[in-house]
Amino acid sequence: MEVSASILSVEKENCIQTFYNLETAGTDYFHIDVMDGEFVENNTVSLMIEYAEYLNSITNVPLDVHLMVKDVMEFIKSFLVFEPRNITIHYETAETEEQLLEWIQYIKDNNCKVGISIKPDTEVEEIYSILPYVHTILIMTVEPGKGGQELIADTIEKISKLKKYIDENNIEIDIEADGGINTENAKFLQEAGCDIVVAGTSIIKSNDFKETIKKLKNP
Repeated sequence: MEVSASILSVEKENCIQTFYNLETAGTDYFHIDVMDGEFVENNTVSLMIEYAEYLNSITNVPLDVHLMVKDVMEFIKSFLVFEPRNITIHYETAETEEQLLEWIQYIKDNNCKVGISIKPDTEVEEIYSILPYVHTILIMTVEPGKGGQELIADTIEKISKLKKYIDENNIEIDIEADGGINTENAKFLQEAGCDIVVAGTSIIKSNDFKETIKKLKNP
């Protein structure tokens, strides 16, 4: 599996050194958790813009932007300037499938990959029709909005179901999981069919970034 290191819990005073340490430890992506205080409780907008600016100037590790926001188009435009690898938007924020497809097309037209994310309570079948239009499906394994939560076990079954559907329909797409992921539960996500795991607290609070990332990649 690939690892997308969430920088949500990175302390501002040491952020540049921490980013460097994450890069040298072998993270595949930097996961940018953008929260607006409306779609989810927390507001991380100014911090994530600041971190994205830093990362853009000091690293070639691709940015993996996750928008947990109400005004989706405004934030798509704000984060496209950082030339991320992908921008992931929440299925639940769109009023219609047509609106969702418009956002998807806009991101693609700006040479960026697209991801769709669903909350733990959203049934995976709801996004089957969208899968052919996106590059990544991000399964939230906790309620979005806060770091340091415990993985919800039922979401692993959701990943297995999604993987089965993708294989049966020959769809080219990555499955990403985000929330409460650590070196103990990563193997269950790998077995379920995950391609990318997002981990924040479990890496940042570990004594050895390199060893933790290695264990997440090969649990």
